[in-house]
Amino acid sequence: MRKFECDEAEVKDAIERVVQRTMNMDFTWNWSCGVAYYGICKAWEVTGNQEYIDFLVKWVDEYLELGLPPMMVNACAMGHTMITVHEATGDSKYLELALMKAEYLRNDAIRFGDGVFQHTVSSKNDFPEQAWADTLFMAAYFLLRLGFKLDKQEYIDDALKQFYWHEEYLQDMKTNLFYHAWDNVKQSHLSGIYWGRANAWAAYTMAQAYKMLNPFMPMWMQIGGSLGDQLSALVRLQTSDGLWRTVLNDETSYEETSASAGIAAAMVINGHPMHQNAMASAYKGILANIDEDGSVRNVSAGTAVMYTVDDYKIISKKRVQGWGQGLTLAYLAALLQNKELVSKI
Repeated sequence: MRKFECDEAEVKDAIERVVQRTMNMDFTWNWSCGVAYYGICKAWEVTGNQEYIDFLVKWVDEYLELGLPPMMVNACAMGHTMITVHEATGDSKYLELALMKAEYLRNDAIRFGDGVFQHTVSSKNDFPEQAWADTLFMAAYFLLRLGFKLDKQEYIDDALKQFYWHEEYLQDMKTNLFYHAWDNVKQSHLSGIYWGRANAWAAYTMAQAYKMLNPFMPMWMQIGGSLGDQLSALVRLQTSDGLWRTVLNDETSYEETSASAGIAAAMVINGHPMHQNAMASAYKGILANIDEDGSVRNVSAGTAVMYTVDDYKIISKKRVQGWGQGLTLAYLAALLQNKELVSKI
């Protein structure tokens, strides 16, 4: 097995193309924007390109003039951008926006059970007592980042509680894959699908969280164990094209790029030595789905918890989506942030 190697210039070229395409998309202050702009933030971290930050500052400032929409868990994904823009500019108003979102999560977000965030896509009670894997990115990982940035233990503890319970509810101990959702009222995983992007949300955020924690924190071992088991299952479900399917264990479902990017990023961040071939194959597969203009192709549309497996397989994948752009940028940035693991660049 050869060590996976990639070319820095090629990665940076792909980053630039994807960022430029993303900056020409029209978003609202919601989760799609939050994931897309998280990707631009990661691109800035690895390239230092001031144009990326200037774009984000201009966009956020113009949106603030219009007024922010009502708070909800999904829109807290925009908190990621606020953290990075504050770090880049030092302007306290962006930190205040991040804190506003964190305080909403701490005090006003709908919860169930032992304080678990209920998945919400509006200011209403959208999915009573349902936990979705998406929330790990939109809320838990954001709260963890802000907690470490500000040394606020209550944020860290709440974020880790979310990771604990989402693993308890969503990870199947037989397959080690994550279900799309858990319904606490029905006490079921609803359609019981191992959805690709759900596993990407879980794998990517756990990989990032694991690196933020230390061995003296109880959740360090739990997150590491969950992630390790999940990746060991996912590496065996990778297709010959280096990608993962929208229904992971169904060979009749299509290959999906956003899930593949999130999973591949987690593998790079985790850096298991026996995953070198999988990382090399994923690199080829993901780059093959980036057009010359930076459009990331074969990304499934926004997906509710569908009734049947066949419903997942017919979700459209023809549009360019913010989450596809953002997760692909997160993957490309991970390559440059983990050089000692993946290449000689």
